[in-house]
Amino acid sequence: MESISQETDARTSIEQEELRGISRSVAEIEWLLLIVVLLYYVFGGAEPDDKPVVALAMVIYSLLVMGFRYAHFFRRESRWKLAVETWIMTAFITWALWHTGRLESPLLNCYLLVIITSALALGKLTTLLELALIGTCFVFLGGNSSVHEILTLKYIAGMFAQFAPFVLVAYITTMFASDIRYGLGKVKLQSETDDLTATLNRRGFAIIADRLFGQATRYNRGVSLLVIDCDNLKQVNDSYGHKAGDSLLVAVVKSIEGQLRHTDVLSRYGGDEFVVLLPETPAPGALDVAERIRVAVASNALALNGNLVRTTVCIGVASYPRDGSTLDLLLAHADRNMYQAKLAGRNRVVQQPDGPAMMAANL
Repeated sequence: MESISQETDARTSIEQEELRGISRSVAEIEWLLLIVVLLYYVFGGAEPDDKPVVALAMVIYSLLVMGFRYAHFFRRESRWKLAVETWIMTAFITWALWHTGRLESPLLNCYLLVIITSALALGKLTTLLELALIGTCFVFLGGNSSVHEILTLKYIAGMFAQFAPFVLVAYITTMFASDIRYGLGKVKLQSETDDLTATLNRRGFAIIADRLFGQATRYNRGVSLLVIDCDNLKQVNDSYGHKAGDSLLVAVVKSIEGQLRHTDVLSRYGGDEFVVLLPETPAPGALDVAERIRVAVASNALALNGNLVRTTVCIGVASYPRDGSTLDLLLAHADRNMYQAKLAGRNRVVQQPDGPAMMAANL
């Protein structure tokens, strides 16, 4: 069996690669913002008295971007890091607007870069917070008006007219990004689910099992693992065809699920082999569950071409902490026990610690 930790590491690696891709896009937007402000500065957009302050802001912003991008302060990419970068962008834009005409500045639309970045990379809630922050900056930038003027309907209508496009862009972009995430989520779900049995596949099991096992070790609670293998799938395939074998596997899954709690995790690990994680289950309880599964599978018959076909399973059991301190060790131990059940005559449950074997069989 392949290592569960390898599956989990692969998953983490994929997530990090996705975040690195998003981070590269954010970096391009950051430099684009700097170029826009620089061009406006070079071609006389800022007043002479304000030019030194704007130039200082560009220098500080450039250093911050290079610090985030190239100084390797962060070993791993995260969405929190990306959120901080959007806040820095907002601060830089606000500073530039303050010295280039405030709400009358052509640079006002640079806020759209922040909104688009947040919508595509950080989700609806963060984008809403970014929008609120930008709205606050609008009020701050329009602060040269008197209180009486601010409270007039004309002023409010004008402010709304200026801010409305930002709200509209935020809404459209977040809806678009939400549709993309929904599609990616369905693809991800399909990549972690077995098509035939609708159980988790090896990858999906690795993700969930790693988290549950981590909780068990953290709080020193029992957890057990079952490795289940069908005894006569090959014969059914040879005699009745592969469709009949698929029907048999589906029937086996139903028999297994009928003996599990909603907190237990079932996975088709490959071919006719299944793995079950039993949280909060010490060795005696795991042996009882395995025996009930063995009896349930052996008791059910499947009608194939007018014949009732039965199957049996061999089950290997391993429990934390007595059989291993890691999920991979438990899986290897349960796998060995399952093969011991095969060698002992099939239709058996084997739970073998360091001492003598514990075995149940329907002889």
